[in-house]
Amino acid sequence: MRIFVYVLTILFLIGCSENPSQEQEDSQETPVNPETEAMSVESLADNLDTPWTIAKHEDTIYLTERPGAIVQIEDGQSVQQEVDLEKSISTASEAGFLGFTLAPDFAESQTAFAYYTYEEDGNAYNRIVSLQLTDDTWEEQRVLLDQIPSGNVHHGGRLAIGPDNKLYATTGDAAQPELAQDVQSLAGKILRLNLDGSIPEDNPFNDSYIYSYGHRNPQGLVWDSEDQLYATEHGNNANDEVNLIEAGQNYGWPHIEGEETQQDMEFPLFTSGTEVTWAPSGVDFYNDKLFVAALRGTALLEFDLDANTQQTFLEGYGRIRDIYIEDDELYFITNNTDGRGSPQADDDQLYRITLTE
Repeated sequence: MRIFVYVLTILFLIGCSENPSQEQEDSQETPVNPETEAMSVESLADNLDTPWTIAKHEDTIYLTERPGAIVQIEDGQSVQQEVDLEKSISTASEAGFLGFTLAPDFAESQTAFAYYTYEEDGNAYNRIVSLQLTDDTWEEQRVLLDQIPSGNVHHGGRLAIGPDNKLYATTGDAAQPELAQDVQSLAGKILRLNLDGSIPEDNPFNDSYIYSYGHRNPQGLVWDSEDQLYATEHGNNANDEVNLIEAGQNYGWPHIEGEETQQDMEFPLFTSGTEVTWAPSGVDFYNDKLFVAALRGTALLEFDLDANTQQTFLEGYGRIRDIYIEDDELYFITNNTDGRGSPQADDDQLYRITLTE
């Protein structure tokens, strides 16, 4: 596949580490796609407040903002919609109003699903809820899953509806690595729910939401054209991963990460290795390739599943949180206002690229 894009504007921003303990910026060693050294990118919305997720229905785009709002973008106009939640959103690092996905019948039901962090009685939790849209206000209607462990960092937070019409969610280890290996805990997992919040009968663990475990802080989910599931995951000071996810499997954290191996534990399709940090977040699939939003890597990364190669697809916009591809349009949002980036005028922004073969 050949992808041609033309330059409108390039912003040069320097991203900070997604892991506060890593003070120095690692060099970006992933080669840059030679056909995309100059990028044509159109800004669709600006002055966003720490956006986290992109969702789209027909010609309308919805973005979540971590402080607790949804921005609707339609006909070139942006409207910040109120979100009425039962719990107050946590302002802890990396926390807030995170994952968001529209119900399959959204056109009729005006229903969506959301993942957010809150604090109660001195503890922090994540919960998955359904939301109802009425007159530019989203109201929490039903709690699908509550008291997912949270902490000062590592909340996970990505939501996606799979080709099986189930709701999938990524959860972080809540900065307690041992929870990732505990199949009695919802932390450090990929979860699978029915859309009403019940446990699917064919989940790999009996009477459990857990679909896979041994994850540190996964933040991206996508299926390919053959309905295979992939996830992106933050490593510990590098060793970031792109994994092929299979039901019931153990992805190793905290026993292994990156290129390390151990019996009965899965190793990644791609890893940044020990010297480079991507801090990968949102991911999407297009023409046998995965496109990954990288925060610390300050780029969109391109992974060719057939050739087993990787390269930088786009850089120069700072921290990138999420990506969404529909037909030949690629959308991405920056995250330079999250306290770890270097925002320039009008950040954060939603951008669009037109892809052609």
